[in-house]
Amino acid sequence: MELEAAISMKESIKSILKTEKLVYEYKQLDEEGNVEGVNRAIDEVDLDVQKGDFVAILGHNGSGKSTLAKHMNAMLFPTGGTVWVDGMDTGKEEHVWEVRQRAGMVFQNPDNQIIGQVVEEDVGFGAENLGVPTEEIWERVEESLRAVGMYEFRKHSPNHLSGGQKQRVSIAGVLAMHPMCIVLDEPTAMLDPRGRKEVIRAARGLNDVEGITVILITHYMDEIIHADKVYVMDQGKIAMQGTPREIFSQVDKLQSLRLDLPQVTLLAHELKKQGLDLPDGILTVDELVEALGL
Repeated sequence: MELEAAISMKESIKSILKTEKLVYEYKQLDEEGNVEGVNRAIDEVDLDVQKGDFVAILGHNGSGKSTLAKHMNAMLFPTGGTVWVDGMDTGKEEHVWEVRQRAGMVFQNPDNQIIGQVVEEDVGFGAENLGVPTEEIWERVEESLRAVGMYEFRKHSPNHLSGGQKQRVSIAGVLAMHPMCIVLDEPTAMLDPRGRKEVIRAARGLNDVEGITVILITHYMDEIIHADKVYVMDQGKIAMQGTPREIFSQVDKLQSLRLDLPQVTLLAHELKKQGLDLPDGILTVDELVEALGL
């Protein structure tokens, strides 16, 4: 048993984030505070995220994806199994501070993360709390705001920004802390379509240009197209995993999991059922046009 644990630990060091048979249960209490049941929100989940990956975790409301996200920077601790971040077991108290430095979190509502009166002050807040020297903080603020396309707004009040802009400022604040990995927990859930595009474009830029590992938690299928790997959750378990094309090729299964597919994928699926010779897993309008020879 000790040998198996040592091997798992060694393997986990190769990964930015790894979970092994992760279980999370919470107790259901009656009005008097007595336990009347136990609900398993995460049920033996195995993940392996490598440095530089863009990983999407998909699922309908209640599938367990946000509960899983909170394990990635030790906001929640496993009931069973193990989570490693950069080789550190998140269940060990002495690792919690370092884990939270390695894996930064961005949540649904940017207003809950923005506390500064000026954009650049807000972005520097986390780095300041880490004890980063003042001169370096301002260097980090500039590079982080440039990375998310918000440098020109550095002197603005966050209150005057759109939802998408606020969320990009939130991402910059996490980025300024120099994490190895950024976990985006449904970052576009409260945004309009334009804001959603801004945030996903910023996340892709961090991954493509800066080499930051990105883990995107979402229920929007069109946000996962450019991911390296996709996990689909249902009832606390991993129901599907693969590349976006492999996932999008299984239209009937995705629909059974109550997920809304992009219109172009559904159209291609219906055309194929009508006898047209089309490949599985059409992801974009351009791909469909090319496949139709138009």
